[in-house]
Amino acid sequence: FISLFQSHLLASTNQPTNIMQINNNAMLATSGAPNLLQQLSMAGGAAVITVSFIHPIDVIKTRIQISAEYGKLGMSGTAKKIISGEGVLGLWKGVNAAWLREASYTSLRLGLYEPCKIAFGCTTPENTTFIKKFSAGSAAGALGSLAGNPFDVLKTKMMTTEGAVPSLVGTAKDLFKNQGIGGFYRGIDSNVARAMVLNGTKMACYDQMKGMVVEATGWQRSSLITTFFSAVSAGFFMTCTVSPFDMVRTRLMNQPADAKIYNNAVDCMIKIATQEGPLTFWRGFLPIWSRFAPTTTLQLVIFEQLRGMMGMKAL
Repeated sequence: FISLFQSHLLASTNQPTNIMQINNNAMLATSGAPNLLQQLSMAGGAAVITVSFIHPIDVIKTRIQISAEYGKLGMSGTAKKIISGEGVLGLWKGVNAAWLREASYTSLRLGLYEPCKIAFGCTTPENTTFIKKFSAGSAAGALGSLAGNPFDVLKTKMMTTEGAVPSLVGTAKDLFKNQGIGGFYRGIDSNVARAMVLNGTKMACYDQMKGMVVEATGWQRSSLITTFFSAVSAGFFMTCTVSPFDMVRTRLMNQPADAKIYNNAVDCMIKIATQEGPLTFWRGFLPIWSRFAPTTTLQLVIFEQLRGMMGMKAL
């Protein structure tokens, strides 16, 4: 009798635990992975946080690209000239346009990478090749660039304006008055090409380097140190491939409203190469890398952490 009573008591005390386990499993099963909107929100949030810290490097890089004078000064000289002539806030010119750009452009190019990988047939490790990763990154980059180009133009205009800090609305009104809607899509061809090369290189190299780091060290794919080393490596390769496209895009977007120096991206590339020399395409390599390395690292670290918090596996 005592034995029967003990068995009944044990079953009764275990019942709530079993029910809780069933409920938890049911909740996990019904919740599923984050949807596309959540992925885009995580990517956009990571990008906006990152650009808030990295923007001064972007301002310095852009000034060096558009002016031989700034190019001779280098990074530190350009920073000193901006601060002395425009104040410390001059290094954050156009940051509000940069926020809008990241919320549109980067949210798509990061958030759409995994869906694009699946669309390109990357369903198992065996059929996930570097070319497919690059293609997925390029497709996501192109879509993001189409959405973010207007803010990219405004950002470039605001960053290159010397003197008082320009307003976003004022810059947009002036651009629309002088060039119409087409002004917001100036340099779209070079910007899309740049975004495809940039995001294809970034995501494919990051994805590939992660596998190599894990294989060489035995670290977890989701660990912070794996993400860090993979992102830094991707930033270097991005700088090598993107610099020429970045130069062309900056020159096209920064053309005066009342003058047309370059007809299109190809014309711009030919004129730069013939008039200034091929190495001009890599002018500002150091500031570009100085921007890409921390930007890529912070973006991907924050993005991966947010994915983990949402129950998603690492890229």
